[in-house]
Amino acid sequence: MIDNHFRKILPSLTNPLLKIYSFLRLSPSMVTLLGLLFAFGAALEVSKGHLMMALLLWWVGRLFDGTDGIYARKIKQSSPFGAFLDMNCDMISYASIIFGFFLLRPDLSLYWVMVLMLYIFCITGAVTLGQLEREKGFSSKDNRGLRLGAGLAEGGETGIYYSLCFLFPENIVVFSQGWIFILFITIISRFILAYQYDHQ
Repeated sequence: MIDNHFRKILPSLTNPLLKIYSFLRLSPSMVTLLGLLFAFGAALEVSKGHLMMALLLWWVGRLFDGTDGIYARKIKQSSPFGAFLDMNCDMISYASIIFGFFLLRPDLSLYWVMVLMLYIFCITGAVTLGQLEREKGFSSKDNRGLRLGAGLAEGGETGIYYSLCFLFPENIVVFSQGWIFILFITIISRFILAYQYDHQ
């Protein structure tokens, strides 16, 4: 839900970072994979209980993730594969953190399984709703390589949930219950939108 707002302001704030990418001769896909690498590092730190380090690594990784597409468009290297890689690395990143939490708090296994299951439904709904919107001729509100249907729970909200768990682990059950509710509402809202589109 908040992702589009960040996509509007991020390009104007990241020119120095894009220059570093260019100086290092990184490809957009390399930037994407760096984001994934930092997510893996964050997940490892979560599993060890080093939650402040996990917080730092997570958001550095998200910075790479948020700028790979901007960089690709700037150097005119946008591609369908880049969009595919970005989406898949995002989902692997999100799941890796949940796996880290599972290793840290196996007593909450039911929560972690529910979150992962709802992630599957959320991304499936986002992709299929996005395709339906494309077929309906709706104009895109963002510049992503893949059209995704909007929802209450997106990348920004996922980062907020993880950050709250990193900062206040004593409240992880409450945060997880709230996150599961938000994911559920996201899934239901996309079903409703798809039904409405089909009957317009």
